[in-house]
Amino acid sequence: MPVCFLAQVSLALLTWLICSAAPAEECTKLNGLELNHAAITSAQSMPAGSAIQSPGGEPVAAAKAAYCRVQITAKPSADSDIRIELWIPDAGAWNGKFEQVGNGGFAGQMPYGHMARVLSLGYATAGTDDGHRSDSGLDASWALHHPEKIKDYGWRAISETTVLSKQVLHKLMAKTPSKSYFVGCSDGGREALMMAQRFPAYFDGIVAGAPAYGMTRLLTNGALRRAQLDGVAHLTRAQLQLLQDRALQTCGNGAAYLKDPRQCHVELAALKCADGESDRCLSQAQIDAVQDLYADRKDPSDGATLYGVLPGAEAVKGSWDVWLTGTDGHPGAGFGFMWNYLAYMVMNDPKLDLAKVTTADIVRGEREIEPLIDADSADLSAFKRHGGKLIQYHGWNDPGIAPGFSVEYRTRLIAKTGPADDFYRLYMVPGMLHCGGGEAPTNVNWQNTIEAWVEKSEAPGTLIAADGKGVTQSLQPFN
Repeated sequence: MPVCFLAQVSLALLTWLICSAAPAEECTKLNGLELNHAAITSAQSMPAGSAIQSPGGEPVAAAKAAYCRVQITAKPSADSDIRIELWIPDAGAWNGKFEQVGNGGFAGQMPYGHMARVLSLGYATAGTDDGHRSDSGLDASWALHHPEKIKDYGWRAISETTVLSKQVLHKLMAKTPSKSYFVGCSDGGREALMMAQRFPAYFDGIVAGAPAYGMTRLLTNGALRRAQLDGVAHLTRAQLQLLQDRALQTCGNGAAYLKDPRQCHVELAALKCADGESDRCLSQAQIDAVQDLYADRKDPSDGATLYGVLPGAEAVKGSWDVWLTGTDGHPGAGFGFMWNYLAYMVMNDPKLDLAKVTTADIVRGEREIEPLIDADSADLSAFKRHGGKLIQYHGWNDPGIAPGFSVEYRTRLIAKTGPADDFYRLYMVPGMLHCGGGEAPTNVNWQNTIEAWVEKSEAPGTLIAADGKGVTQSLQPFN
């Protein structure tokens, strides 16, 4: 082999080695970067396949690509302690885009699983614990006598995450992202709408799944139904199956799920026990509780509708058992959210007795906390002017956040901004539970859909939802 060719090969190899090492070296240099009311607590290069450890020590995510892991603590107020993580793929793997992912419940943990998925797509990705740490998304004890932390949870942590992450990303990669996205469901859906409302220029594309945008309304709804949610009229799995079978036989001709359960009105009288209580019938107290869960009611604060859940998926695992009726003597998640909200944000009483909470207390709490955590504004005109695109989706059988709230938001949005098809779509998914699951094909590639709209101007029309067995259903934008 000619010497000159060997020299060329050696030079190429040396160049490759230097370039390969550069991302790791540049990553660690971020440790000295100065940030406004924030500090980088760690910046380290992570190899592909490395697992992230949760505070409890167990691995919760394994990223498929090598990346720079940046940990940041932000303190925009004297009582703030917002933890942020930014993961940046190695230069050759970065697609040039940024995606922030949302939280669930009352947050308190990093959304590592979602971050790992987004990182595997080539994105630089970021998430936050929303300003506090907790082992459970039901827990709001961090809010007791900490109004600034409630504000961090409501909107400030996600804003800090965006601003600081883009600043650090630009420092490492020497350029700004070509496109920016926010994707979240449940509380993450609330955060998604919060971004579109309060920070309309931050993101080009937003996906808001089952958004808890009117968080205080949802919790007020739970508080007003608390007698049914705390086990007073608990339903067994067999009784839930009775309800579901009745709904599907009455309204769906025995189908596995209902296309539009709003049209289904279940006659419960035929299920009433005649000779003592059993799993094969419902007591009058249980019938009253079920009717109360199905029914809409008025918010005593402002007369707005508080929507009931819809029939057809009562017995599906992860539905009413998890959210409403509870299991093994434990109340459902809905009760947990409601009690924590009232105890730690409204009544400031860690030993709260719900029997002592009045309607006036509930109304006061809603009016005080709503400005801090709700993403209730229907004015997305600034986001539209920015050129942003927003996809909202919700399951018709969501037991955690009644689907009527998403239908209402679309109605108010159009009333406020006029025709919205040029930047907004709502998809209501038959059979879907909270953010996913159910006895129906509910898996939709929302990521590809929002990317195609933002980057190729391909407005979403008919979408296909699938399950793991090849069964599909078509989804049309809700009108």
